[in-house]
Amino acid sequence: MSALFNLKSLLLVILLLVCTSAYVHALMPAILDRNKDGVLGVFWKCARIGERLSPYMSLCCIFMAVSNSTSSISTPCLGRWLTRYSFQANMFIGN
Repeated sequence: MSALFNLKSLLLVILLLVCTSAYVHALMPAILDRNKDGVLGVFWKCARIGERLSPYMSLCCIFMAVSNSTSSISTPCLGRWLTRYSFQANMFIGN
């Protein structure tokens, strides 16, 4: 599925764009400062957002990292595991 149709993926792409633009602007500010208008002005604006909202951006990065690491668990495998052990627990309890 494309990142444009999945909200979580779209937010991740925007977050990576802002963080990368802020990093490039910190290393080479002349490149982004001379391209404030036009299509490349989007990167300058993203760098400004990343610089001015850096505490919030870092919290968003941490949140996205945690949410992506917990979603990598295989759901069918987890479902089989829960079904097997809940069945055994019900047999043990007597339900």
